[in-house]
Amino acid sequence: MQFDAMRFPSYAFDPATGVATFDYVLDGPSPLRFTETITLPPADGPVPPALTRVLELLHVVAGVSYFKVGAPARVIAPKPVAPEVAALFTAVYTKGMAEYAYRNQLPHVLDLVVETPGLLDPAPLIDNSQSRPLSAVGGGKDSIVTLEILRAAGLDPVPFSVNPNPVIKNVNAASGLPALAARRKLDPSLFELNKAGALNGHIPVTAINSLIAIATAVWHGLGPVVMSNERSASDPNLIWNGHEVNHQWSKGVEAEGLLRAAVTAHAGLTEPYFSLLRSLSELHIAQLFARHTQYDDVVTSCNKAFKLHDPTARWCGDCPKCRFVYLAMAPAMPRERLNHIFGHDLFADPAQLPGFLELLGIDAHKPFECVGEVEESLVALSMLDDDAPVLVALRKAVPPVAWTTASRDDVLTPGGPTYVPPAYAKIMTDAL
Repeated sequence: MQFDAMRFPSYAFDPATGVATFDYVLDGPSPLRFTETITLPPADGPVPPALTRVLELLHVVAGVSYFKVGAPARVIAPKPVAPEVAALFTAVYTKGMAEYAYRNQLPHVLDLVVETPGLLDPAPLIDNSQSRPLSAVGGGKDSIVTLEILRAAGLDPVPFSVNPNPVIKNVNAASGLPALAARRKLDPSLFELNKAGALNGHIPVTAINSLIAIATAVWHGLGPVVMSNERSASDPNLIWNGHEVNHQWSKGVEAEGLLRAAVTAHAGLTEPYFSLLRSLSELHIAQLFARHTQYDDVVTSCNKAFKLHDPTARWCGDCPKCRFVYLAMAPAMPRERLNHIFGHDLFADPAQLPGFLELLGIDAHKPFECVGEVEESLVALSMLDDDAPVLVALRKAVPPVAWTTASRDDVLTPGGPTYVPPAYAKIMTDAL
């Protein structure tokens, strides 16, 4: 299918139902039209101007789900925006779609520029920094750690998720905190097109869900959206055609900075969004998670389990995410507790060896999954000294030079750029 441009004809929001409706068109000889709905949790009172502005950003960013059907060379935003917003739009459709472009061999995607019909001045500022935080919950160890740090600091966080499945609902129940949830419904024709062989691939879904969270926080009079994206999310998987390809780009620090700047410029929020755990490695976060045993029977980071719609099958035990989180948690807790959480003993299963070798950077690039850096995996392995079959085989497979790159101090010392505001940075220091 050939398309000339992607356009964004209209959007609407009904405060009585909380439903936002977004329209999209892929223009060409045979145009395709799509309508997506996003339902925010209901709130009382009038619609704040800032909510309208956040939904305008969401309209364009959520369009990546429909852009991927045809990957037109032009993407034309519907109205003038500030330069910070234009920068976010272009980054989402290029860097956020880099894995999609790589897998489908579409190098033009990496170089497109989202067109805007003019530039606007930034919006007047609104100080939202002192209100209760909205804490995004995905069901994994990272968001649990953030929620508990905010709770311990007395900030009364509000758990939030998009399309929560039983896993997320069980994590919210274990927290004991009243939660908010939004619903995102893609146009059904998208699935029919995929079945018929339309182009498909990974999208920067965290950017979309982040804006849904910000919209919810604005409508409910809450403060900043607090994410749990870690340091390694900024680490690319590979370089292609001179461009970094990062499966986790929209979780990385560059995307966080772009989104923050865009929301402040367009909607005026002084503190819209940041990741509390940005300075930490996955290995460090796993050690913090080990303090909270009340989540052992509900936590999961396995994407396959999320697709099974079975709250009892939380870890498939045979994917990069399961292997990495198992390896990261192993130094932080007894093996008996680890195997209770996972329902599998991955270090006793020789069939897991090739997957663990990928995590250690041996014979393959880092998997296209939300996993940590190679150095983190090497450090985790170095912290384990028992003779489980997989661990013995891994130690033999790692070349001596690789160990010289694995610094426990580097991995377990907070560092790197963050956007954590000073008040929250102090909370993090106290928690560590």
